[in-house]
Amino acid sequence: MRPRHCITALCLLAALFCLRVAALAAEVEYTIGLGDVIDVQVWKEPDISRQLRVRLDGRISLPLAGDVQTAGKTPAGLATELQDKLKTYIAEPSVTVILLESTSRRYYVIGQIQKPGEFPMDAPITALQAVARAGGFQEWAKTARILIVRRQNGKEETIPFDYEAYTKGGGGGNPVIAAGDTIIVP
Repeated sequence: MRPRHCITALCLLAALFCLRVAALAAEVEYTIGLGDVIDVQVWKEPDISRQLRVRLDGRISLPLAGDVQTAGKTPAGLATELQDKLKTYIAEPSVTVILLESTSRRYYVIGQIQKPGEFPMDAPITALQAVARAGGFQEWAKTARILIVRRQNGKEETIPFDYEAYTKGGGGGNPVIAAGDTIIVP
């Protein structure tokens, strides 16, 4: 293959890689949740711009826009919606929404663990990593009988996690923790 063709092939591979990375980023775009703190900036409108915490009803209140459903939307999607609402009062509003504090994504670890409690989900985390973050097991923990309690679509399900089997390579999975999960270490 000629050097020129190699360079062309490498450029094509790089372009495909960049497209795949962009597609993955779009798939995992953050959605705003209850209790999250956001910064709403309306360009050249300091009286409207402010930092807000998403209420338990999933809404925020913004001057001229009123109550706006926020939970479940992306920052970019919310900015677009706010721009549309403000067009009645402001010529060509430019709105930016920035996530300041993610408090809606939490999980809990209870039972025979060194540091039981509530933990923020600042990155994807597995059951094994969650146990490590909670300081590891207490002496009498039954590590083969760990349960992850998850509520989905109004139903509660339990996911078993056998730490012993997993760490010995004998099977059992290492489930990914979801927001709201409770890990019970008996």
